[in-house]
Amino acid sequence: MTRPLVAADALVAAVGAWRTEPVRDPKVEALALAVSANLPVLLWGEPGIGKSATMAQLADRLGTTMETVIASVHEPSDFAGLPIVGADPASTGVPMAPPDWAVRLAEAGEGLIFFDELSSAPPAVQAALLRVVLERHVGSLRLPDAVRVVAAANPPASAADGWHLSPPLANRFVHLHWTHDPATVARGLSGTWPAVDVPVVDPARTGTAVAKARGAVAGFLAARPGLAHHLPPDAEGRGGAWPSPRTWEMVLRLLAVHHAAGTRTDALALAVIGAVGDGTGLEFVTYLEELDLPDPERVLANPEAFTLPQRGDRQLACLTAVVSAIQGRTTRERWEAGWVVLAQAVKAGVPDVAARAAMDLATLREPNWTVPPTVDAFVDVLRLSGRLP
Repeated sequence: MTRPLVAADALVAAVGAWRTEPVRDPKVEALALAVSANLPVLLWGEPGIGKSATMAQLADRLGTTMETVIASVHEPSDFAGLPIVGADPASTGVPMAPPDWAVRLAEAGEGLIFFDELSSAPPAVQAALLRVVLERHVGSLRLPDAVRVVAAANPPASAADGWHLSPPLANRFVHLHWTHDPATVARGLSGTWPAVDVPVVDPARTGTAVAKARGAVAGFLAARPGLAHHLPPDAEGRGGAWPSPRTWEMVLRLLAVHHAAGTRTDALALAVIGAVGDGTGLEFVTYLEELDLPDPERVLANPEAFTLPQRGDRQLACLTAVVSAIQGRTTRERWEAGWVVLAQAVKAGVPDVAARAAMDLATLREPNWTVPPTVDAFVDVLRLSGRLP
């Protein structure tokens, strides 16, 4: 005799069967971009709108395992580690034992750790999560670098016993606001959900991507130094995205992956805003649209033909990108080409901008390399900085 629930379970399985189709969703692309850049991501959204389901599909597309941890039901010791007293603690100390999910990720060597209901976790638990999120330390165990961290949170108004995130924890995440599209939900429940695409980095573009990213971030912050760090005055703002040296490093990573993988600009914009906040992020995205940096590798291939941009922030961004490209692959020929580029900047009447790049370029010189004549324009500033005897 067939048990009553067997047929019911088969029906439930049929209802849960679905397929995917390639439909663009910028917020999902921003999530995949941040995960590819190995940055902690925090998905903000109301309950029941598909955050967990998207994470499951992302793990499937990455071909990796996912561990889900409900942060709100754990104690601080679950993340800081439980003390285990050994035979001789006076000489060996007391190790902090990690939980089982951390051990499984360490043994796998990679994976996604998904902290759900983060905003419902009390401040003591949030404090214990700091090292887990940024440094991947769980007790005495360090998780592999390939382990990605994603969290989800409901706004405090809709979270059970919700709390604002502490500023140190909030500043460790790329914040993405998760919403639902009724048309997407309707099509999904009919059996077809949007697919999650993962960026694929082209190794051949890595050097140029890093150089262009460094140039863009350096140029922007040189023009807008007040945006390097700004802690919002209100608790709600401090619990979200805001600019700091840490989050600008996040932007640097996002921009490098964007250039190397060819992701879309609207996904990049969402991720950048999620790192440094709405106002600062929008200003930086607008700056990127107007920047139009030349390829530093093409500049180095023909430095005599280089023409410096007219705008001061673009000038610094361009020269920073060139020096960064040389730093990524330093040879005598490329180093000398860099000095030709800086000489062109001096001829254009901006020796002060060129001098900043010259100090960095000088540090890349090998002892047996002859100093080119173009260095003469920077001798005084290099001597003052200690780069030349």
